[in-house]
This record gives sequence, structure tokens and C-alpha cells, in this order.
Amino acid sequence: MARQRYHDGLALHQALPGRFLPFLVGAMTFLAALALAGGIAAHALSQRWTHGAGAVTTVQVPNPDDPAAANVGGASPAATRIHAVQDILATTPAITAAHRLTDAELRALLAPWIEQTGDGSLPLPAVIEVHIAPTRNPDNALLARLQASAPGTMVEHDSVWSDRLAALAGSLQACALLAVLIVMTVAVCVVMAATRAGLQTRRQAIALIHSLGATDGYISGRFSSRVGLLALGGGLCGGVLALPMLLAMSHLAAPFTATADTLPTMGMEWRNPRMLLDLLPHALLWMLLALPPAAGLTGWITTQLTVRAWLRRLP
Repeated sequence: MARQRYHDGLALHQALPGRFLPFLVGAMTFLAALALAGGIAAHALSQRWTHGAGAVTTVQVPNPDDPAAANVGGASPAATRIHAVQDILATTPAITAAHRLTDAELRALLAPWIEQTGDGSLPLPAVIEVHIAPTRNPDNALLARLQASAPGTMVEHDSVWSDRLAALAGSLQACALLAVLIVMTVAVCVVMAATRAGLQTRRQAIALIHSLGATDGYISGRFSSRVGLLALGGGLCGGVLALPMLLAMSHLAAPFTATADTLPTMGMEWRNPRMLLDLLPHALLWMLLALPPAAGLTGWITTQLTVRAWLRRLP
């Protein structure tokens, strides 16, 4: 009994019950985790697109094995449409590299959306990934030359979509940051309200020990320690509750971030906890670990400031 009175000399377990505050802090931590996950996912997807598919120009050649219409632009004689297109791309100075995707690579890219039958009956166009020198632009007549040699050839500049996706990701990150700031503001207001309610509940006892010589640091330290521990517990609960939802969302987003090496293992994550945790970005894992201490520290600082401001108004 003496040990309990030493640790809770102001009977704060009655003034600050350990149910209401941890529940609210846990809810705020849960919402903050979801907001941070959205911002990190948008940034990761934008970076992957910008440095991956968005960094190349795609040339699609339908019916690649049909005879070429003509040999244009100094291309060497070619028997098929795909050979004619490759010859034209090879002689374009602004193009630094051109890689034709194999049928296996094409089917791996289409695997998340198209069921693979394995019989190879699905007609696929020839797809060439073209890398262009950053300081140079391809010839404006390149598309015309390709169309003359292989009618129906399409050229897609993925950088346009990557720029739009980067702008969208920036907007989503700004919204996520705003959501986190709102959640933090609400959490601070909740802690302030709970602390003021506790101060009013123990007003007479606090005024008495303050008049007897108890320092502001002693009183604020008792309150901030109690609130900090409650906020830390609530933050831990909110982070743990957010983890299953974040894992489920990461599993749904896996087809959009998987590579050709990881595609065959998709769908097996739920059987392997290690693979399941690997779905979460490392930055998100670190932020999940940092949220509970941040909640506890926010509660401690807010309570310190609230109690000291309240004590200064005592007679």
C-alpha cells in the first residue's frame, strides 16, 4: 500500500482513469497509421513508375512476323515487320538502347490481369522498350518512318503518365500529411481536456500540497508520467490493430509492385509470416514502431505544459 501511494501520491488513478484516454489515443494512432501508409504507398508507386516503366518509351508492333511493307529510312532489308522496326530504332541517334520483350516477359507482365492457359494461343504484339538519351529528343519523323515500314506500330511516351502520376502522388502525400497533422491536433486537444478534467477532480489536493511547498515540477511530473504511460499504451494498441489492415492492403497492392522474380510466389504470403511482413515497406514499418513512442511523448509534453499553465493561475 505504501508503495502504491508513493507512485500515485495524488490518486491520479481516479482522476485520470486508464480507459478513456488510451482508447482515444489508440484510435488516433490507428488513423495516423492509415494516413502514413497511404502517403508512403503513393510515393513508392510513383518512384517505381518514374524509374521503371515511366523511364522508357514503348514501341508496340502488331503482327510482328508479317512481311514488312517497305524498307524506309536507311533500314537494312528485313523480312518481317519487327526486324524493320528494330533496324530503324538502331539507326536513330537519340536512342541509346532498345530491348524487345520476350513472350515470357510479356506473359509475366500480363499475369496479374490475364489468366494464363499455357498453350501460347493468345496473340501478343512485339513490344520494344526504348531508352532515349536525356538531353536528346528522338527524330520527329520517327513515328512516320515506323508507320511506313510497319503500319499500325504504336509509340507510347510513358513519361507523360509518370509526370501525372508523380503529381497525383504529391497530392496524396500532402493529403496524408494534412491528415496526420489533424490527428495530432485532435490527440493534443484530447490530452489537454483529460488533463484539465483530472486537475479539476484533484483541485483541492493539488492546491493544498502546492501551498505546502510542492514544486510545479513535482506535480506536473506526476500528471505527465501518468498520461504519458496511458498514451503509450493506447499508441501500442492502435499500431497493433492497424497492422492487419496494412498487411491486407499491401497484399492487394502487391500485383502493382511485384517484379518478374516475385510474381511466381504471389498468393503464398499468407502461409509464410516472413513473406507477409516483407510486403510492408520498410519506411512504414519504422513509422509503425515510432508511432507509440511519439504518442507517449506527445502526451507527456502536452500534459507538462497544461499542468504548469494551470498551476501558474493558482493563488
